[in-house]
Amino acid sequence: MIVAAVFIGFVLLGMPIGFAIGAAGVVGLIHMGGDQFLAIGPSRIFNGLNIFPFLAMPFFILAGEIMNQTGITDRLVKLAQVLVGHFRGGLAHTNMLASVFFAGLTGSATADAAAFGRTLVPAMVKEGYKRDYACAVTAAGSIIGPTIPPSGLMVVYGSLMGVSIGGLFAAGILPGLVICGVCMAVITLGAARNSLPKAERRANLKEIWQVFVSSITALLMPVIILGGILGGVVTPTEAASIAVAYALFIGAFVYRTLTLPALYQMLVRTARITGVIFVIIAFAGILGWWMSFEKIPQMLAETILGLADNRYAVIAIIIGLLLIVGMVMDITAILIILAPVLVPLTAQVGLEPIHAGIIFVLALNISLMTPPVGACLFVLSSVTGEKLERIAIKLGPFLVAEVAVLFLFAFWESAAMMLPRALGFAQ
Repeated sequence: MIVAAVFIGFVLLGMPIGFAIGAAGVVGLIHMGGDQFLAIGPSRIFNGLNIFPFLAMPFFILAGEIMNQTGITDRLVKLAQVLVGHFRGGLAHTNMLASVFFAGLTGSATADAAAFGRTLVPAMVKEGYKRDYACAVTAAGSIIGPTIPPSGLMVVYGSLMGVSIGGLFAAGILPGLVICGVCMAVITLGAARNSLPKAERRANLKEIWQVFVSSITALLMPVIILGGILGGVVTPTEAASIAVAYALFIGAFVYRTLTLPALYQMLVRTARITGVIFVIIAFAGILGWWMSFEKIPQMLAETILGLADNRYAVIAIIIGLLLIVGMVMDITAILIILAPVLVPLTAQVGLEPIHAGIIFVLALNISLMTPPVGACLFVLSSVTGEKLERIAIKLGPFLVAEVAVLFLFAFWESAAMMLPRALGFAQ
């Protein structure tokens, strides 16, 4: 209780989540055995970060930064627009499909929200969309980024739990595409109610081909990443470094929009984002060791199994817990703290490790768009000037649809594991 009180107290005081976790872990060590247990802290911090696949994370982030700053976003948006822009609410559909294309570059929901918040949201408002609705569409589509690989959250989960990152990447493709399809259905069903602009002229085949050719260098990047990993040619870390090299080449020699000052700023942003994540991971090593020592995972597992021993009921309880905690806490911290606690419980009810990983990733991604601390909501609110609560209200139908997709893949194991099994990552 003391450790939990310290953690909650520091978070409420505004301390960064990583340091709040570290402070709670230190209090836990002292509570266990006095000052002499503090000597364990440095080794737990080092061991928490001494995992080779973590190297993939900064490379993926940097590759996404480079591709985002060299004009790739505009090309992908134009490709999406010629494909679906002729439907009623064409720019809303374009926003959603562009999120699928963008997902293969950054794997980041906040990067998606920031990029489209600056570009597509103003364009939608100019075409007659209400700004809160345009922001809601962008937020709903942004979580496709960390669902379709590459995904930083999958790298963290796979590294911590010893699960194939390639298998997780394979398992994320279908849910990401289904989320896109379901959200486009929500847009279509609500087109009249939201007074969405009528369809534009359908692009002819020549126009589609011209835009596709101009976008092909961007589309090749996810092919290189996924093809290399899923084909067993490279590890995720190697694929991430290749992605950086490819992005540098495209930005410097093909589009010629990459400059040294811009590259410096990208490196700084990558270092900041990676640093935040790694601080959380490092200090979570202390807290995780304390939780294991106190047998908290076993107690939580016994509590949940005491509530229900049915497989689907246990999965529903875990999803509910992740969604609720995700409303008030950073998702990386949640994953690092709760995955070692809850994943053994999923194994007890017969879930494949990759299947459990996809449930975690989908649930936590949805938390990025739920108030009060949904990161994508804050990004869009700051970028567009729209009030967070207005965006959250318009998000309602999309949120219901995406939670339904989460439960679909949580309960329908054969669908969730279809691609990983087809590619040899699971039996």
